[in-house]
Amino acid sequence: MSKKNLAVIFGGRSSEHEVSCISVVTVAKAVDTEKYNIYLIGITKEGNWLKCDSISSIEDGSWRESKVRAIISPDTKGELIIDESGTNTYVKLDVIFPVLHGMYGEDGTIQGLFEMADIPYVGCGVFASAASMDKFYTKLVVDTLDIRQAVYVPVLRDQLNDIDSVVKRVEERLSYPVFVKPSKAGSSKGVSKAENRDELISGLNEASKHDYKILVEEAIVGRELECAVMGYGDKAKASGVGEILAAEEAAFYDFDAKYNNADSKTVIGPVLPDGKEDEIRNDALKIFNALDGFGLSRVDFFLEKDTNCVVFNEINTLPGFTGISMYPMLWDAKGYDIKKLVDTLIDMAVERPR
Repeated sequence: MSKKNLAVIFGGRSSEHEVSCISVVTVAKAVDTEKYNIYLIGITKEGNWLKCDSISSIEDGSWRESKVRAIISPDTKGELIIDESGTNTYVKLDVIFPVLHGMYGEDGTIQGLFEMADIPYVGCGVFASAASMDKFYTKLVVDTLDIRQAVYVPVLRDQLNDIDSVVKRVEERLSYPVFVKPSKAGSSKGVSKAENRDELISGLNEASKHDYKILVEEAIVGRELECAVMGYGDKAKASGVGEILAAEEAAFYDFDAKYNNADSKTVIGPVLPDGKEDEIRNDALKIFNALDGFGLSRVDFFLEKDTNCVVFNEINTLPGFTGISMYPMLWDAKGYDIKKLVDTLIDMAVERPR
């Protein structure tokens, strides 16, 4: 049986570029090279698409010096066009694995390109990606599911020109502390915790650097829990539950706590009150399906202190695949080592209903 051509795309223009470059190494090393010819395509922060010759060049960052362009044609031939010194090579792609986080990778934009080119791809489709990436619209969907989530106040960047009005609106609805989040940023980029009015204003200004739409949310005090989902429709299934233990000095599980602080830990299968693991797993599936999820997602919750109420936090449609990422660890605990997990996700891409 001849090998299929698989494109693995990484990097990207978002603030999570570096995380993607770590995740892709894990994914690329797990690809079954007996089944696939792998084409590594890196997107620089400036948006240039480059052919990457080796995993080691991703690890040392030298892929960014490549002079060979590699772009996907939007027509329905489903081709990867490799441009080397003006000479084009055309490769018919069988499937794509986008290992992209954040804007222009997890928000439905690149998924639209794959749909136009009629190339099967791993992960959620255009709508699910766009709606899940935008925390405000995710909340609108989850509001219909009878699942508790943090009370929130939406803010637009232009409204910050009248900062007093914004602060008044927030303070009328919420009590300090509050969390300030860019609506479409990921990996906690631009997220801050505000204990007072000055910190709220500072947080709003910081969040506005990452997105024009901002959410101010009530602070939920409790345990941070995550659940992985794989599949689609009636075939979707939820993993067990994992817990995030942020470093003690971290105000919350922000970007640095996730990726730069060795004291932050993850626990697979934490001890939970009776019935709470099943509740989290069931809620994760409800949210995933309500957003028309496909392939994979990680759904994050809080278990509120004192009340033990499950509170939905957010959904990530292209979760990390770094060495400390929860999604692959949760599935590893269910018998899907990284090679089996990657192979399953690629196979599933070809099954996508059209």
